[in-house]
Formats: sequence, C-alpha cells, structure tokens
Amino acid sequence: MNGSHSEERRIVVTGASGLLGRAVVDRLVAAKLQPIGIDLASQGPAGIPFFDGVDLADEQSVARIFEQIGNDGDIHGLVNVAGGFVWQTVEESCTESWQNMFRINVVSAVNASRSALSLLRSGGSIVNVGAAAAANAAAGMGAYTAAKSGVARLTEALAAECKERGIRVNAVLPSILDTPQNRKDMGDADSHKWVKPAELAEVIAFLLSDAASAITGANIPVTGRL
Repeated sequence: MNGSHSEERRIVVTGASGLLGRAVVDRLVAAKLQPIGIDLASQGPAGIPFFDGVDLADEQSVARIFEQIGNDGDIHGLVNVAGGFVWQTVEESCTESWQNMFRINVVSAVNASRSALSLLRSGGSIVNVGAAAAANAAAGMGAYTAAKSGVARLTEALAAECKERGIRVNAVLPSILDTPQNRKDMGDADSHKWVKPAELAEVIAFLLSDAASAITGANIPVTGRL
C-alpha cells in the first residue's frame, strides 16, 4: 500500500477468524499495516489485537468494541468480511431464514460501518464483501442474494453520504471462493476457476490503499475464471 505512515494505519477486519478474514489480515500485515480482528468465534489470527465473542448484529455490542478500539486512536479502514450463506429454495424457506441472512450479512455491516465512522478520518476507507451472484440469483439463492443485494445498496448509499468527508466506501463481489467447504459441497466443479481467498484479499487491500483514492461507491466483481 502507498502513503506515508502506513505502519501507523489501523484497519478493522470483521469476520477475522474465517478463511477470507485471515487472508485479509495476512495481506494487511504484509503491507505493514495494523489489522484489528473482530469475530463471534473465539479463535482469531495470532499476533494481532482480536475481539472475540462479538455479535456484529447487536448494535450496542459493536459500539462498545469500537469505543475500545477508539481509545487507542483513529482507524484508517474497515473491512466487513463477516457474513453467512444458506442454500434454500423459497418454498422450503421460512421468514426466519430470510431475516437471519439479512442480519448476518447486512445488519452486521451497517453496525460496524456506523461505529467506524466516528473513528475514520479523511482518506479512510470501508470495504464490504458482497456477492457476484446477487446480480442474477439462481435457484436456492434467494435469501442469500437478497441480503448481498442489500450490501451493494448499503455500499452505494454510504459512499454518497461520505464523499464530502473524504471517506471511500466500496465492495468486492466474489463468485465462488476456493475453500475446503466449497470443494466438499461442489466436488464435481473445477475449483481452479474459483477465486482464492488471497486473491480477493489483494483486491480488498488495493481498495484500502491510496492507489484507489479515486474509487468510491463501486461494487467490483471478482469472479476468477467463472
């Protein structure tokens, strides 16, 4: 990443315990930035400040964590990795499953973004993780893609609201991530065409950097060779 004093730049990463979250943390550490992890899970990446047991859909819990983070100064960025997936047809689904997808994908990002805004200064950046599938939902993807569509609209609205403050807001829209679980669930698929977590983390790192200073309000597909 470019820019002076990059070693002092703190970046909050939600969902830091997952495969993508850890890939993002690794990329930020390599760039000599200071990632701060937040997750509901108790096992986070080693060697960084980490807040566990945090329900990101709980507004007050998130506000308290960011208040603690703010005690040590401003932050330069936020990456909203936390989220979830379900495959379920509309006929098989219930209201609760739709609400849960919205809660863990959209509400979590809203809460973290809202709390981060008081700590972000001009030149800061928020990066959300949406989904390429939200552009055209397939069977069984209704609840998930509806929620990820919400992430895309959140990205656009917040970017417009933050322009005058010099804070950029963008989202990456991955296709299928190359994870052990996805390989297990889609054993017949060609995983070489999928997006590796480290590749997506590279795009996220770019959007956080000064090199992307002219980009805000963008939903950027990261789809590998699919």
